[in-house]
Amino acid sequence: MNDADGVPGRQLEIRIFSALTLLLIGAMTISVPALAQQKTGPGVAGDDALTWHGITLYGVIDIGVQFDTHSAPFTPYRPAASGNIVRQNSRQSSAVGLTPSNMGQSRVGLQGIEALNDDWSAVFQIETFFNPQSGELADSLKSLVVNNGRSLATQTVGVDGSSAGQAFQTAWVGFKSARFGTLTFGRQTSLLLDGTIKYDPNYNATAFGLLGASNTYSGGGAQENNRLDSTLKYLISFNDHVHLGALYKFNGSNGSANTAFQAEIGGEYAGASVDAYYSKVNSAITATSLTAAQVAKLPALGYSVSNSLAATISDNTAYALMALYKIDPLKFFAGYEHIKYANPTTPLSAGFNDIGGYVLAFVANNAYNNSKTVQVYWTGVRYTVIPHLDLTAAYYGYHQNAYGTGKQAGCTTAASSTCSGSFEAFSFDADYRFNLHFDAYLGAMYSGVHDGVASGYLNTTNINPTVGVRFKF
Repeated sequence: MNDADGVPGRQLEIRIFSALTLLLIGAMTISVPALAQQKTGPGVAGDDALTWHGITLYGVIDIGVQFDTHSAPFTPYRPAASGNIVRQNSRQSSAVGLTPSNMGQSRVGLQGIEALNDDWSAVFQIETFFNPQSGELADSLKSLVVNNGRSLATQTVGVDGSSAGQAFQTAWVGFKSARFGTLTFGRQTSLLLDGTIKYDPNYNATAFGLLGASNTYSGGGAQENNRLDSTLKYLISFNDHVHLGALYKFNGSNGSANTAFQAEIGGEYAGASVDAYYSKVNSAITATSLTAAQVAKLPALGYSVSNSLAATISDNTAYALMALYKIDPLKFFAGYEHIKYANPTTPLSAGFNDIGGYVLAFVANNAYNNSKTVQVYWTGVRYTVIPHLDLTAAYYGYHQNAYGTGKQAGCTTAASSTCSGSFEAFSFDADYRFNLHFDAYLGAMYSGVHDGVASGYLNTTNINPTVGVRFKF
């Protein structure tokens, strides 16, 4: 399709993207007062915070324009809209459009603290995630459902995740003590997610890093588990040098299905910080869209195509070690995570109700007769050029073992997804803070898959130049 001046639509979109990039680069040269790095949401503190009687209203609106060299059409439902990294349904053709939450999740929330005595306080937090380009609540599972019955070549971007259209992505209440730590109950972030936000060179930005583009690693092996329902979480710090954490997920029943346990220990000293993590998630769910054959079976099974998915079930065990070292104006990051997938001790049955009210119409409980091992690693550096401008360069990768049986045992090619294989990504980005509330960014990430990881992919590489802005209150 051509526009009114006869310029092909795709060429016009690329020109718009280029113009916005040049405009942003120009804006970054404007001189503004020096500012300290601010975290999103509740990180806006002091007189700038919207606080009344101990209750703070906060939010983030993050939106940009992204060009992907190989991608399915963007989705209005997934929190990031695009795939950011190369995905199985990444097409030969490119895609360009508005993408939300490139640097930080768009959200609105309330948090509060109420003093109970000289040491103890009551605390709470609730958050809702949304997609500003579409006005939809963030819903990763809906991005999968709309692809039910479609071939890879006709799908839009669809990626599993912990956002499933819930009213609140985060919702917890508890107690806080300067001496005895913080104990909270509800739907909460995993300890691994807390760690990747801190130790990722890109602070878990979806557009510029593997850890943000895929929640698999902050979920200890499954994307739905970077935030967990029905959890008890305990954190304590000793003289701001040593800290401990523990998390347990209840299943509201007996047995181990859908329970989880995580623990962390870490310390900080002289600009250095190190944390070690352990995670065990039982009957973890990795959801996928239904094939055409599966859709055809739904009426006989009594399920609806509008909320049904397929899933692989596994018991996931993860260990991680993450570190950073700050020596102004540089900040160095590194991390390693080892994830083991095994068949579930307690299988799930077809018809299981997943998060957000989605139904697992088809389940596979025997995908890992041989354990699958994934080793994830990353490193990077953040350079504060001037107090309001950060440049970040990062590398991410992972390698999976060969875990197939029979003819696939020990294979090292793209013949099967059970063959050994690898992924790598490189990114560079700039983040310019105009003031406490508003920043602008631009950057790009290259990603590629090889051998068994590339099995079934339409294309094996992607580059995603992105330019955008973020407002925080």
